[in-house]
Amino acid sequence: MSYPTSSGTLWVVAMPLGNMDDLSARARSVLETVPLIACEDTRSAARSLSLLGIKAPKLTSLFEHNESRRAAGIVQLLSSGSDVALISEAGTPTISDPGFRLVSLCVEEGLPVSPLPGPSAAIAALSASGLPSDRFLFVGFPPRKTSKLRTYLDEVCFPSRTAICYVPARRVPEMVAAIEERAPLARLVLARELTKRYEEFVRGTPAELLERFAESPLKGECTLLVYVPDKRD
Repeated sequence: MSYPTSSGTLWVVAMPLGNMDDLSARARSVLETVPLIACEDTRSAARSLSLLGIKAPKLTSLFEHNESRRAAGIVQLLSSGSDVALISEAGTPTISDPGFRLVSLCVEEGLPVSPLPGPSAAIAALSASGLPSDRFLFVGFPPRKTSKLRTYLDEVCFPSRTAICYVPARRVPEMVAAIEERAPLARLVLARELTKRYEEFVRGTPAELLERFAESPLKGECTLLVYVPDKRD
């Protein structure tokens, strides 16, 4: 595809999950030079950039309830020749985070979109989980509605592939109990606070994890991985 020669680039920049040393040199260079960064929360982004030693350029919020409206303005800016960086709170933008509508609109308008790869909680957790990684499915956050949760759990408990879920700490026991009902022999890995000081991997069956959680309530950012063995495994 050919792009307008005078247009700017939307840089999709992966941010550290917790350890600021994980920011790539290329990502740092872009964040230091773009005139505008689109982020979920401007105050949180300003703190993260300050910790990284980056003097924050102009920041604009881009979250679930304003993305459609803000995306049009950012596309206009890109069309005029200015580069823009898209970041999330942590990890890779658009992966269960805002940004999809903006990226999609840029693609529709023929504007260049370029990823600056880096941290992703889903891939980081999978790489250190010890679960099979040749076939995996990222299913994001569990829905709140019971009817949708059933379909979600069907995906999570599908045999012979690893499912990767982002689960708020308060909902982890509920999720694990639901998995135990469907697949009591599932192999689970809970990755908590990845790359941070209290990083932890908890491995076991649903029953073993529930026993562990009863002893020590969960806190922090959690990624849950589920592998249900096939009868032939």
